[in-house]
Amino acid sequence: MNLERAVVLSSEEVYQGSRLIWFSAPAVGRAAQPGQFLMIRCGEGWDPLLPRPMSFHRFRQAGDERQFAILFDLRGRGTDWLWRRQPGDLVSLFGPLGRGYAVNSQSQNLLLVGGGIGIAALVALADEAIANGRAVTLLQGAMTVDKLFPSASLPAEVEVVSATEDGSAGHRGLVTELLAQYLPWADQVFACGPNAMYEAMAAIMREQASRKSVQVLLEEHMACGMGVCYCCGVFTRRGVKLVCKDGPRFELREVFP
Repeated sequence: MNLERAVVLSSEEVYQGSRLIWFSAPAVGRAAQPGQFLMIRCGEGWDPLLPRPMSFHRFRQAGDERQFAILFDLRGRGTDWLWRRQPGDLVSLFGPLGRGYAVNSQSQNLLLVGGGIGIAALVALADEAIANGRAVTLLQGAMTVDKLFPSASLPAEVEVVSATEDGSAGHRGLVTELLAQYLPWADQVFACGPNAMYEAMAAIMREQASRKSVQVLLEEHMACGMGVCYCCGVFTRRGVKLVCKDGPRFELREVFP
């Protein structure tokens, strides 16, 4: 895996505490798919030492080049450094990594479920699905309206249903409380969010006695992103798997039976 020097094309805060950065790195963007991730070095020197894993958020074609974007929250020293990058700056990164979402060729109705910054990994999937003539419903949840991804930034064909814990927009409560209502419509379900959200989704799937495919992206601390350090291991029905190499995409029932 080669370390690439990506050029920052633009950087903007799209909603409270969340930043969108577009990059030019042809070798990385060419092969990336929704649900995959990349590792970004967030500093000029060796501090912070470890790169940060980031989901591919969006893709766009610019001439012969496929450019890509990331969406992230400001959480610590690494993301603070990344937040302050300006157009023209160079950032070291490598990818694409991991297994992305897999849409069945027969699936027409896709239900997407995003919790918090988990929305970052779902937007590229929504873009691709709409471009391929599929129907998409996105359930997104956040603590408050200021942390919801702006629906105007999504394709107009995407049905967006929001939930906020404080009731400032949409359904008052957790996004998982909307799942049972939309599950019968969906051919496949795709999700990204915290483990607590996945546990709640698994409970609903058991209550509904549903065997539909629910693909989730797991989030774990990573040091290498390539299956060398073994720090992102998780227990599954098929034994210990590495999120970076065997995932980050897993079937929900494999990890949360």
